[in-house]
Amino acid sequence: MPETQPSEAQPSETGPSETGSASEVESALRSRYLIRALVSRRLREVVYCPGSRDAPLGYALAAAEQAGWLRVHVRLDERTAGFMALGLSRAAVLQGRSTPAAVVTTSGTAVANLHPAVLEADAAGVPLLLLTADRPHEMWHTRANQTTVQEGIFGSATRFSATLPAGYPADSRLDGLVGRTMAAATGEFSADPGPVHLDVCFRDPLVPDRAWLPGQPPEVSTPARRVEPVGPLVEMPARSVVVAGDAAGGRARELSEEHGWPLLAEPSSGARSGRTALVDYQGLLSTSLADDIEGVLVLGHPTLSRPVSRLLARTDIPITVITDSPRWTDVAGVGRPVAAPGKIRARGEDESWLDRWHSADQSADHLADHPDGGTTGGSAGSPPDGSVDGASGAAAEKNRAAAMIWQASCTPGGPALMIGASAVIRSFDRHAVPGAVAPTAVANRGLAGIDGTVSTAVGLSTGLGRPVRAVVGDLTAVHDATGLLTGRRERRADVQVIVLNDSGGAIFAGLEHARAPHDVLERFFLTPQRIDLAHLASALGADFQRVDVDGLPAVLERPVTGRGIVEVTLLTGLS
Repeated sequence: MPETQPSEAQPSETGPSETGSASEVESALRSRYLIRALVSRRLREVVYCPGSRDAPLGYALAAAEQAGWLRVHVRLDERTAGFMALGLSRAAVLQGRSTPAAVVTTSGTAVANLHPAVLEADAAGVPLLLLTADRPHEMWHTRANQTTVQEGIFGSATRFSATLPAGYPADSRLDGLVGRTMAAATGEFSADPGPVHLDVCFRDPLVPDRAWLPGQPPEVSTPARRVEPVGPLVEMPARSVVVAGDAAGGRARELSEEHGWPLLAEPSSGARSGRTALVDYQGLLSTSLADDIEGVLVLGHPTLSRPVSRLLARTDIPITVITDSPRWTDVAGVGRPVAAPGKIRARGEDESWLDRWHSADQSADHLADHPDGGTTGGSAGSPPDGSVDGASGAAAEKNRAAAMIWQASCTPGGPALMIGASAVIRSFDRHAVPGAVAPTAVANRGLAGIDGTVSTAVGLSTGLGRPVRAVVGDLTAVHDATGLLTGRRERRADVQVIVLNDSGGAIFAGLEHARAPHDVLERFFLTPQRIDLAHLASALGADFQRVDVDGLPAVLERPVTGRGIVEVTLLTGLS
């Protein structure tokens, strides 16, 4: 007898009761199965952008939301939608759930508009699911309307990317692909969470024949239990400091307090609190204290200051980087990465070490005698011809405002903070006084762009279910103002956008570009805009008020409800 060949494994299929009648159109059946598979992998938040090619997903999402499987948020602008989904994912991470939000788009340029949010999610290690509808393969490369090559469009920024051809079977093979996709997004096996992309091709017809009644939510799969590595014993010198960059978490504070080491914590580190945290560590790194540092322990993603960058590039002291992922910060290439150490031990002890830093911090120029504190936009960066008129006064006002907002956020039950890039977050970094508890403070520091800040705040508020204050400069506010645009049938997010208005890109006034000729500086760098924020707020349906810095405390005492813009005018001679 001839040798028998093993039979090919047969995929399991979904019955009609699962996704609707077996006679339903293919695009509807596959969309329903896909949504069911994603919900079973803990998908709970979806941002949907209207279109025709993604309509099968829209119909399925509407039914799934009505059945209580998930929440859907509809947005017009795909760039805004991408950042809102990023904010939703960040909220999940803050709540201890490494679960991506999804953003759904139609085909064509809609997909490309997601790229800024994808790059930020990649650099920040935030899970994010991109579901992009596509034309069937036979329409690729034919110049068919609204058709481009979407396969692999995000390049190396995604942790996983796959295309589902039109007609891809809605059975266990789709379950397997979804499982692989979500595991890559959450870092379930890789410890490297980030964005993932499923490009889903649909052929006509795109409208279901009949309504889908999803029924009870599917059983949620249990994620694999990843065995955490047991790191080596790490010995640090007695005169060490702890640098806590973005998303470092509470571990940085624990280590600094355990050993009495000064804590140099950025505002979005989640660690800027407690008895070891400093205020103006940037300024102190320019004093003789820095010469006495014998070792540096780094957690998170530090990005904010040149003094810290110089510290982390030193070759005469050990730079130890604690990381729980294959990506860690070591720009100069001198750091020693250590995976999740079980124990940090100090070699020797210097009881005066922390006291010296605190004493210097309390007498530093950033206090009342010199409110500017040398931050960007201060007189130290102004050219001798006075071309950055009012910069020093504006910086002092901005620093004072940042300190007030931070203090208000440290109160129990206070709104979460979304801090904009550029000069604003640097004012917080040098003037936010650590309290007993660190506020919930988030910033897009993966690539540190100003785009998408307001939209991320909207997603953060929606995901956390609590108010958020987004503190931004005027250019950041204008860049993403439509992030506040909300459809009439959409949920209301409680987001207050505080605009520290210094009429342009003040960060350049403290950089080497400040010595450019005045007309070049203003036009090519500071770029002040012709914008009336009151009219802008009105057009967006948001509340508006204008105050100076002295009027800010009254604003901060009131609860954040609905969408609003607060313009804080700074001393720049605005007209």
